Amino acid sequence: MLYKLDFTVEYDETIAQQGLLGIWAEEANAALGAEPAALAVDLRKVVGERKVLVIADVETPDDLDRILFNLPIMQKMGHLVQIDLKSIRRYEDFAEGEKERLGR
Repeated sequence: MLYKLDFTVEYDETIAQQGLLGIWAEEANAALGAEPAALAVDLRKVVGERKVLVIADVETPDDLDRILFNLPIMQKMGHLVQIDLKSIRRYEDFAEGEKERLGR
């Protein structure tokens, strides 16, 4: 199952920018060496913002929930991370379904 995740990372007086960047570096190492259950199809950092975009292919919503709670950034500063999550599908699958529906 494919998911689009938009992470927005904030920081407050309890964690300075250097602390944020250290945790973010740890998160990047974890994301780039992700466990097999969390296949990141694509990872992108938004330029000039504290945002990361992820397309992930995960078997079940339960797996995704477990993976998200185990991320270093969520464990250390989850209260400062917002995730906008959407289930998505491959465009090719959508187009094929529409062809079948229209009888083409």
